[in-house]
Amino acid sequence: MKKTRWAGNVVILALAVIIFNGYAFAQEGAGTSGRLRRADSFLGIHFDFHAGYDCTEVGKNVTPEMIQRVIDQVHPDYIQCDCKGHPGISSYPTKVGNPAPGFVRDQLKIWRDVTAENGVALYMHYSGVWDNEAVKKNPEWARIDENGNRDNRLTSVFGDYTRDLLIPQFKELNDVYGVDGVWVDGECWATERDYSEKALKLFREKTGITKIPKAPEDEYWFEFSEFNRQGFRDHLKEYTDALHDHNPDFQVCSNWAFSSHMPESVTVDVDFISGDFSARNSVNAGRFEGRCMVHQGKPWDLMAWSFTWGPGIYSTKSVPQLMREAALVISLGGGFQAYFPQNRDGSVRQWEWDMNVMGQVAKFCRDRQAICHKAEPIPQIALVYSSYAFYRSARKVFSAWHGEHDAMRGILQNLLDTQNSVEIVSEHHLEGRMSDYPLIIWPEWEYIDPVFRRNLVNYVRDGGNLLIVGPKAAALFEGELGITLEGEPVSGINGLANKGWLSGLETVSQKAVTDGDTETFGLIYLNSRNDMSGETIPAASIRNLGKGKIAATYLNLGERYLKARTAHARDFLNDLVRELFPDPMVEVYGSHDVDVVLNRKDGKLAVNLVNTAGEHENDTVFVIDEIPPVGPVSVAIRTPHKPANIILEPGKRDIHWNYIDGKVIVSVPEITIHEIIVIEP
Repeated sequence: MKKTRWAGNVVILALAVIIFNGYAFAQEGAGTSGRLRRADSFLGIHFDFHAGYDCTEVGKNVTPEMIQRVIDQVHPDYIQCDCKGHPGISSYPTKVGNPAPGFVRDQLKIWRDVTAENGVALYMHYSGVWDNEAVKKNPEWARIDENGNRDNRLTSVFGDYTRDLLIPQFKELNDVYGVDGVWVDGECWATERDYSEKALKLFREKTGITKIPKAPEDEYWFEFSEFNRQGFRDHLKEYTDALHDHNPDFQVCSNWAFSSHMPESVTVDVDFISGDFSARNSVNAGRFEGRCMVHQGKPWDLMAWSFTWGPGIYSTKSVPQLMREAALVISLGGGFQAYFPQNRDGSVRQWEWDMNVMGQVAKFCRDRQAICHKAEPIPQIALVYSSYAFYRSARKVFSAWHGEHDAMRGILQNLLDTQNSVEIVSEHHLEGRMSDYPLIIWPEWEYIDPVFRRNLVNYVRDGGNLLIVGPKAAALFEGELGITLEGEPVSGINGLANKGWLSGLETVSQKAVTDGDTETFGLIYLNSRNDMSGETIPAASIRNLGKGKIAATYLNLGERYLKARTAHARDFLNDLVRELFPDPMVEVYGSHDVDVVLNRKDGKLAVNLVNTAGEHENDTVFVIDEIPPVGPVSVAIRTPHKPANIILEPGKRDIHWNYIDGKVIVSVPEITIHEIIVIEP
């Protein structure tokens, strides 16, 4: 009897396995494990706690039930959890690395067992270049600073750390725990210039340069910076290739590699790109960072911090606050995840409260997944993030910690605040496809690659439109603009005048004398204290060049809009944009607190409208629980043919619309956070 019951159970179990496997393999993007690969994942949760010497009871409160409740509330495609943070202490009982002082149980095994049972992928948070313990125990692995001091945090990308610790530990995570991949933290953004004996020897051998620069003003600073950038790329390639050789299904991401921090073509076979954007001023961070990832040709996602923090203060964000941060990311076609800290034993903090918040945010995202995920942008305005110029101005090896992005970010926010659909593109993104964009904007970059400059001029001559912002940038195109710049760019308080209105700006400006073919636009009142008196110079100019137009402003606008904006400066730039690009595909009337993202998926046009109202960038406000609704807004969408149908998503809601003179006219009564107008051809 027992044998018969046992045999029956085996049959039932076998049938269950067949059914489960059939479902798993039917999932789009699912591998042999039944878990989605990152390329097809949309929603995740990130946990970490950067274990240290204080972690003497790791795993004490980590239970399968705790992890199961997280999964049941959020239903993520993947979870990222801690295995080694910046201190270099591993939060699992590693045999090849530096484990925490004490373990009650192996918390990583529990995370893997439960996620695997639920078909949820598991990625490791692992600090790479930044590893305090590694350089403490192996001083020869440390980076050396310009004064000859050994770094107590950062490893050298030219040393043996990558080969002797990082790769063996990643293989251990694969072989012992079967994790799906790694999200490697503390990488490009932490890398600093290395003056170790080995690095300097290699630099001299590769370049022939013997004079070693130690400051930005020193000769060969750029060459030494480029050498260190290549050192990081080689480090990233070394471990990525080693892991793919070890297990082709193991997925690798280096946090912020090939993003705004590292704006270049993807030259290493990483499986996806990702980054955790600012916990504060998150709306503006999300707007910017997502646009820097869209065109990199890799699956991408962005991580919001689920809390804000100040000196000793941590506050969980509200549901609408996180929903909006998610909307800014998913409207661009990317995936979304949120970061929740773990306790010092690896358990999840206040899981009932935090996961209830994340559960509501997850539903908000899932309601929009079918329309948003992997949607392709429709070219309108291209804002150039010049890799060439950035790497010549960056004070760090990677990352813009000294304001190098400020001008570009200010111009982006200005354009978005006037409801323009904007993409951020670098030189490599525009190769062979400049003509796709009706307008390209060069935002205050002071260096330009000669080949790219020639291509931009040809783009204009062939019918494109180019807007250059700032006098130093305009100097790069002086001949094409039909101007002569007099004197030097000078910083001062001036008045910007246009359409009978004036606003004061403390910014850089320069006098431009135009020739007979160049039209001036707006005025700068020099040394103005908000009055229209005194000497004036042109604020901008526009000139026909071949079949297209080229324009420039002779004052900087980006950094000032970022830090001291005025409505008039906003409207001035938009008026100039409309001179060059009078007929955008989408126009929105009724509020400036709406981001417009125009994309296409499955043959359908989607107009994403994201509410950006409220105190999201007020440094004195950590958590907001109310986003003022926007609306009604009127939306005009140019389309050559009358659509078959128009609906408002999510929810496939009917909406009143008319088709008049080649435009769809839609009135959206209210935008609470994120509404999507979907047009079926």
